[in-house]
Amino acid sequence: MALLEVEDLRVEFPTRRGALLALDGVSLEINEGEVLGVVGESGAGKSLTGSAIIGLLEPPGRVTGGQIRLEGHRIDDLSYEEMRAIRGKKIGAIFQDPLTSLNPLYTVGRQLVETIRVHLALSLEEARGLAIELLGEVGIPAPERRIDSYPHEFSGGMRQRVVIALALCANPRLIIADEPTTALDVSIQAQIIALLKKLCREHKTAVMLITHDMGVIAETADRVAVMYAGRVAEIGPVKRVVKHPKHPYTVGLMGAIPMVGHDVERLTQIEGAMPRLNEIPAGCSFNPRCPKVFDRCRVERPELMPAGRDAEAACWQFDKEARRG
Repeated sequence: MALLEVEDLRVEFPTRRGALLALDGVSLEINEGEVLGVVGESGAGKSLTGSAIIGLLEPPGRVTGGQIRLEGHRIDDLSYEEMRAIRGKKIGAIFQDPLTSLNPLYTVGRQLVETIRVHLALSLEEARGLAIELLGEVGIPAPERRIDSYPHEFSGGMRQRVVIALALCANPRLIIADEPTTALDVSIQAQIIALLKKLCREHKTAVMLITHDMGVIAETADRVAVMYAGRVAEIGPVKRVVKHPKHPYTVGLMGAIPMVGHDVERLTQIEGAMPRLNEIPAGCSFNPRCPKVFDRCRVERPELMPAGRDAEAACWQFDKEARRG
């Protein structure tokens, strides 16, 4: 059984002109110790999926369908207080900007100790000892001294390490990492990626890594889910999706990435833009931009279906009936 199971998740935002469907039937799962990368353009629904899983949807957004199960137990229908008890203890979160996750008025030690004591029955002294241990584990030099520093006294990369330590306080089963390396320079990105992989290996923590950077995904993830207009377009092992993409959108996405050692005159260009929530077309939402579109794509919405070994794509070209027709 998968550690996290998301099944047919729907998220809506009510407006005066009716409800806007922001996530439309998202299904994915993450196993223990696995890194699932979630990639796509801005507005594809990546961060929204993560927010729905940890119960931090911005009002008036709400889950209107589907189920989210953690270790076999539903968590999408829990009360605010019940979800708050799970958040931090079983699900940790790492956000893009560490300054939004850390209180500038408190030392990092105070923030770590308070978080630890909310979730674990430890004395003040024991919690401080664990906080120092965690800071050392995420690569903060001289943690016994730096524990009493304020967030502004750390560099961007070191602040992100503190945020990772905060996410690990209660040894959660799952971490939602939303663009954890975007604000960092390339060398620091590599260190944070190596750190996330180490944590998965040593703690058996599952990670949902949300990013728009395929380089980060290729380096870190075991599997990748490609999202488009609030749906999963393709999902499979990261090497297979990167080297042999199946969905036309993924093919375009991979073709738009420059490769070292490949001499090409022109990169692939995906014509048009992703539709707004109030303008999503009938059938496959990618059909107006798709080079392989045919009649069925414009009227019928495809679900994820097998598209080669271990991979699935929401595309009618992989439907046996369509091929026979």
